[in-house]
Amino acid sequence: MGRKQSNLSGLARFVQALKQPSDSDAPVQQTDHTVSTSVTILPIQSDNSTAVNETGKRPSEAASPERPPAKKRKVGLLKPELSKYDAAGLVPFYTEPSQVPSHLRKYFFQRERYFSKYSEGCLLDEEGWYSVTPERIADQIAERCRCDVVLDAFCGVGGNAIAFARTCERVIALDTSPVRLALARHNAAIYGVEGRIEFILADFLSFARALLRPPSSEAHKYLPGQAADSASEARPSRKIDVVFLSPPWGGPSYLTDASPEEGGAAGDPQAALEYSLASIRPIHGAQLFKLARRITRNVAYFLPRNTRLEEVAALVDGAERDEEQSVEEILEGREDAGGAAERKEKEREMGGEKGTMEMVEVEEEWMGSKLKALTCYFGGLVQGQEDQFYA
Repeated sequence: MGRKQSNLSGLARFVQALKQPSDSDAPVQQTDHTVSTSVTILPIQSDNSTAVNETGKRPSEAASPERPPAKKRKVGLLKPELSKYDAAGLVPFYTEPSQVPSHLRKYFFQRERYFSKYSEGCLLDEEGWYSVTPERIADQIAERCRCDVVLDAFCGVGGNAIAFARTCERVIALDTSPVRLALARHNAAIYGVEGRIEFILADFLSFARALLRPPSSEAHKYLPGQAADSASEARPSRKIDVVFLSPPWGGPSYLTDASPEEGGAAGDPQAALEYSLASIRPIHGAQLFKLARRITRNVAYFLPRNTRLEEVAALVDGAERDEEQSVEEILEGREDAGGAAERKEKEREMGGEKGTMEMVEVEEEWMGSKLKALTCYFGGLVQGQEDQFYA
């Protein structure tokens, strides 16, 4: 795949001579001094160039020593028994800094933080280099999300999915890119967990819409004791215990770009801008959270370290009424991000607050002395709120 230098040992005894413009058969001049053992390879100038060896004879005229058979070049990166998962060739496998584009080089130097088994052939595309979760952080999140079935809604090149496969019985990994999905499976095979992960080429919005689609009246004929009421329509068709959200943050510039509600200071590395959930892709971060909560109350939300915490807290305000929204209402964003907080404030003013206030736990993810990200836990994932896990 272009990572090894060509084997020139078999050519060391030959010299490519420049074509003689007038007499291509002119004899080679002999010298009185001893021939040096150092041989220079000259470039071939044309198809008519004549190759001679150091005795002045063409190779066909001299008895050439037997050469060892050429080694078969390795094409894949995985072991033969895992070749069906091998994604070598889809993206480069870098082994030296000089091979890496300059804008990705700083990520390459952290490659073993992203995948401790990187040297065994882990692959990342350009987006993967700057968006994959460092392995130790992924392991910490996976331990907190230990369950039967976890949905990794934006799996990328598989950093989190691999970690989940070590603590959960089953992982459903979604991504919209067939290349990234192939890379994720390739990397999972290196870690030996590919059999515990279900890789699905789909975007989270479409997957959630299908998962939460109201069952047809025909289907209810074969579901004893289940009525086609609003409660059954809201129930996911497949049991998922935890949803992990690690959506696109908007690229590497999320730390310096102003949020849509702010202006100025964009691009200033010294500016301490707060990150707004409105910058989440593909839809507003609050809408994304509401959609995940329709699947399960247990959500882990991986966010930039400079996220506005008041927006995170507002996600659980009025959560019970948010559950009354249909999937289409959530996707269309019929209620703005601050609607739940405004509703909660009105309830407090009227003295109509019901039930126990739900907590959200914010975990800071550090690597050495650097704060890398925040993981926000909801529902039964919150310490002290475990009774909500199966609520």
